Amino acid sequence: MLRRIFIVGLFLAATAAFPQSDRGTITGTVTDSTGAVISSVPIQAKNSQTGVVYDGATSTTGNYTISELPAGPYEISVSAPGFKKYTRTGLTVEVAQVLRVDITIEVGASTESVTVSAAATLLNTETGDVRHDIRAETLDDLPVLGIGASQAGSAGIRNPNAMVNLIPGTYFIANAEVRINGAPDNTQSFRIEGQDASNTGTPGVAAQTQPSVDAIQEIAIQTSNYAAEYGQAGGGVFNRLRLLHQ
Repeated sequence: MLRRIFIVGLFLAATAAFPQSDRGTITGTVTDSTGAVISSVPIQAKNSQTGVVYDGATSTTGNYTISELPAGPYEISVSAPGFKKYTRTGLTVEVAQVLRVDITIEVGASTESVTVSAAATLLNTETGDVRHDIRAETLDDLPVLGIGASQAGSAGIRNPNAMVNLIPGTYFIANAEVRINGAPDNTQSFRIEGQDASNTGTPGVAAQTQPSVDAIQEIAIQTSNYAAEYGQAGGGVFNRLRLLHQ
């Protein structure tokens, strides 16, 4: 019995240690000019800033998914025998986003190439969540990061939680209260690079748990219909990507 309890305890500890992801995903279908799917084709996603390449491949149905991508700019490339090399640039993967990019490749020599430079569609067809992406530049350009008790709370320092003032359906009192879509006060969840950083039960704790404003690159605020992996959050999920590991 003790051995069984020990094994169960190890399993629960391992499960708890696996963090919810703050990273993004690119998914889609690869077809030829006639609309026929192309299976077992290697596909790569390259981060345009870091140069890191993430490999994937299409399935028997022509679908591909490349997950666990750090947020940032990307390009997708496909090389298949009998087809021109295809490259799609100008893609941006946001925090916790599932980005759909369907690809059509043309018949031709592998030495030939086709490059498409276009941003992805703004219509989200892969998930049902309502999300708002806020970048550090927006926080810097708009007067939402004031100092002093009236604007930042009891600590008086710039409060990144003031970003909720940019989201419809919210109510915010610095370092005291966050309410989203009529949910009970302070029931939101905070995650920094996938790690749970929530401590919203006691008013005033926001100043103790918040990251530095200057360490935040991007914030994705999911206000409803977020995935089950972000459970136990009533008033929204705040996914923060920090600059410290870039």
